[in-house]
Amino acid sequence: MSIFRTKSIELLKQEASKHSLRKSLTAIDIIMLGIGVIIGTGIFVLTGVAAAKYAGPGLMLSFVLAGITCAFVCLAYSELASMVPIAGSAYTYTYTSLGEFIAWLVGWNLILEYSVGASAVAGGWSAYTVGILKTAGIEVPKALTAVPADGGIVNLPAVLITLFLTFLLVKGVRESANANRILVAIKLAAIFLFIFLAGPKVNAANWEPFLPYGWAGVSAGAAFIFFAYLGVDSIATAAEETHNPSRDMPIGIIGSLAVCTVLYITVTAIMTGVVPYSQLNTAEPVSYVLRSIGYNFGSALVGTGAIAGLSTVLLVMIYAQTRAFFAMSRDGLIPSKVCKVHPKYGTPHIITIIVGVAVALISGFTPIHVVAEMCSIGTLFAFIIAMIGVMVLRKTKPDAERPFRCPSLTFVAVCAILFCLYIMINLATGTWIRFVVWSLIGIAIYFLYGRSHSALNKDSEQSDTKDK
Repeated sequence: MSIFRTKSIELLKQEASKHSLRKSLTAIDIIMLGIGVIIGTGIFVLTGVAAAKYAGPGLMLSFVLAGITCAFVCLAYSELASMVPIAGSAYTYTYTSLGEFIAWLVGWNLILEYSVGASAVAGGWSAYTVGILKTAGIEVPKALTAVPADGGIVNLPAVLITLFLTFLLVKGVRESANANRILVAIKLAAIFLFIFLAGPKVNAANWEPFLPYGWAGVSAGAAFIFFAYLGVDSIATAAEETHNPSRDMPIGIIGSLAVCTVLYITVTAIMTGVVPYSQLNTAEPVSYVLRSIGYNFGSALVGTGAIAGLSTVLLVMIYAQTRAFFAMSRDGLIPSKVCKVHPKYGTPHIITIIVGVAVALISGFTPIHVVAEMCSIGTLFAFIIAMIGVMVLRKTKPDAERPFRCPSLTFVAVCAILFCLYIMINLATGTWIRFVVWSLIGIAIYFLYGRSHSALNKDSEQSDTKDK
């Protein structure tokens, strides 16, 4: 009955074969999934607010700081993803290294991270869609585009896009990946259009002062925009559905991070170079910058790309949460009935529908901005635990097969932990309080349900009965 009992990699693979997900993803799909979830809210929504309120032009350094942190994490994550190619990402990795209770805490916080994050993205998608319709002369009533706390009845566009993407995920990950490729292509085209149109208009004078809020602003900016890097953990959840995870996962994780970080820094440099950072406090900074220099049609095109971009983020975040739930239900920590895989589509349809409906309700009726930073703190917590876990596995399972070995693991993992802790320190006090409260609720659920219903616990009881 030890709460720190671990699950062997061999057992994980055996269980996965009994409730297997269809292998249909390649390295390119993983990279596209990564770009799909990382490039979205960060560029199209958060950059403006972060520059105006936190870091000014120094937001470029904020993305560098967040990117370096994720680079360290990605190297170690790649070893874990190739070594344990099972759905669940940080939750599953923790189960094999640090034990059931710590794994549950990680999984519990991933649930909050993805649900709140997906709901916030759905709200951003709605805002851009309403803006595009308004530009076209179509005025949607506020009652149908705002949550009750903001004077509306329901944020209907956010609800509808969430339910539509949930339908795609129920139909199958292959179909979802195909839709994601199309949306990512549209999104990248919009970003490159922005770079092409706004790049020549950069005025270096707008970068002065470069650090209006000092280094503290750069750190606060990194904490705020870390939401943009949720994709690193989201990508790892796809390991079980990848053709060759030992090769495809490292390529997908590291490749998508490199592409996205370069794009983030480039777009931020152009934004703050074209428009004074103090004017960027808007939910649609990319479109605003283009309108400010007279490219109204270009602004509309980029706005359309933003809608596509936010769609891919929402798609992958819902996908990631369903896979985390899938892994936890397979372990008995939540009711195993929701683990059922659809006989035709090969997807965990029950969990997917539950998650989709929950995200739709949250995004439709709840103001998300108050808890948006919860996404960052949940991700950073999962990263820290995963880094500890990969070092523990090197000690406890030195002979285990590692198709990809992280170079200088101790240095990389320790740096990742320190960088994550540094960014977490810069999060608001209220975020820490909500994080602690949510974790305490999770601990109560584990001891009231998860501990006794754990698959490992049942196996242990059966073994004890046989011995007697």
